[in-house]
Parts: sequence; C-alpha cells; structure tokens
Amino acid sequence: MVFLTRRATFSSSHYYWNEAWSEKKNEQVFGKCARRNGHGHNYTLEVTVAGEPDAVTGFVVDLKWLKDVIEREVLEAWDHRHLNLEVAEFAAGKAIPTTENMAIAAWRRLEPAVNKAGGARLSRVRVYETAEIFAEYRGGE
Repeated sequence: MVFLTRRATFSSSHYYWNEAWSEKKNEQVFGKCARRNGHGHNYTLEVTVAGEPDAVTGFVVDLKWLKDVIEREVLEAWDHRHLNLEVAEFAAGKAIPTTENMAIAAWRRLEPAVNKAGGARLSRVRVYETAEIFAEYRGGE
C-alpha cells in the first residue's frame, strides 16, 4: 500500500459563532474569533490517497487528475470566500468553520470523486490553518 499526498493552498475568511448561544457566551468561548466581520487565513489542504501503484504507469493516481478533483470539489467553493456566508457546509450556522469541521467537510466533498475513480481510496485529509495548527480527518476510522 502506497500513500500519495497532494497539497493545495487557498485563502478564506471565517468567524466562530454558535447560533444557540448569546453574544456574551460566543465572545467568552471564541474570543476575538467571534467577531462577526471575520478574519482570514491562507490555508493548506493536504489530500492523501492510498492504493497500489499501477503496473504500467507506476501511479497510485494521476497527480493532474487529483489536482483537478481538489480544485473542482474544494477550492472552487472555498477559495477567496467567507466560509460562514458563502459555503454551503457552514452558511446559516450549519456548522462552525473550525479547522476540524473544515477537514470533515473537505473529506465529504472529495471522497465520492476519489473513490469513484477506482484503484485508490481517500485515506486522509488535513487542513492547516497556520503552520502550527492543523486538523486531520480519516473518514471516521
């Protein structure tokens, strides 16, 4: 089994806010991240697929194909967007766009396309909010 990872970067803004809480509680829990105008990050997304290299090409998957899937399924929807206001998974308070929830949402966007292609399976999604902070999701292992 070989694990192949592709990285992509994107920029988005967000804020943390729980609609069920008061403004005071949101500010107590989330601090300055609760400011409703939001703040931005330059995120890094890592997508890892697992499989056996093809006997002819030596590829687990074609990297250009994986790049296109990442761009189509995640970057087109999230890059240069306000996650709370413009992205289906997070709009209208559906989920707080934390790094953890972003990793799960990216997995859900990517898994059908990756697994449909055959030959490899989605193994891991990592979202870096900063160089020091990232969340990793492995599909509910």
